[in-house]
Formats: sequence, C-alpha cells, structure tokens
Amino acid sequence: MAMRAATLAAATAVKGAAPNGLRALLFSTSRFPFSPPPTQTEKPPPAEPSNNLFVSGLSKRTTTDGLREAFAKFGDVVDARVVTDRVSGYSKGFGFVRYATIEDAEKGRVGMDGQFLDGWVIFAEYARPRPPPPSPQSSVQNGPNGTPMQWRT
Repeated sequence: MAMRAATLAAATAVKGAAPNGLRALLFSTSRFPFSPPPTQTEKPPPAEPSNNLFVSGLSKRTTTDGLREAFAKFGDVVDARVVTDRVSGYSKGFGFVRYATIEDAEKGRVGMDGQFLDGWVIFAEYARPRPPPPSPQSSVQNGPNGTPMQWRT
C-alpha cells in the first residue's frame, strides 16, 4: 500500500511539473534553437544629388499631369512621369520628376517629401542610377539559375 501511494504521489508531482500527452504538445514551448533575424537593417547610402527625383507612395489614381503640377511649385519641371501598369493603366505607385537644375530638385525634394498627394503620403528622394543590364552573351550561355547550359550534339 505504501508503494502504491508513493507511486501515485510521484506521478501527480510529475504531471504538475511537466505536462504530458496532448497538453504537452499544445502548451509547451519549443526547444528549437531559433534566433530571430537582426532588428537593425542597414540602409543604403543616400543617392547623390541630381536633378532627377524618385517619388514613391503615389496613389493608383495619380496621373503624370497631377505629379507635374504638384512639383512645379518648387521649380521648373522638365519632365514628370508616373510609371503605370501596362494592362490596367493605373499607377504602380511611383514615378520620376526631372527639374532643370539641382537646386530646384532640392527644393522639390524637401518641399514634397512626406506631403499628401491625392490622399496618399508621398516620399521624394534623389533617383539612383539604373544598374547596368547583364551582358547578352552571359544570359545566352548560362541557364536560368546562372549555371552553364549543357549542349547536346
């Protein structure tokens, strides 16, 4: 009888300390050594001042004329373009504004960054140059994942 009482007491103590069965699966914490991704991400360096601005956060309803009018308050706009979807014709949410001088571009960037346009907050920054396209020879000889293709003869 004493043996049975000791076994029962040990079993209830173990159940209270470490749940088993379905309860263990549902309510236990994982012992997988997971490290979360780093919280700080490196920002790319700011683009060099130029007369071309990149504008993001545009509404789908923003037009090229509307973009030109909004930025014309700050200087002589040479060109403004909202990048649109080929199928729907709506804005993709970004565009470019080119001013006559770098000074006008700086005034436009400072004046419009964080402002509302067509109900959306927009962001203006200097445009970065487009990266060079891959050479045509490498894309022909390499497969889709960059490995050389095997030709059968």
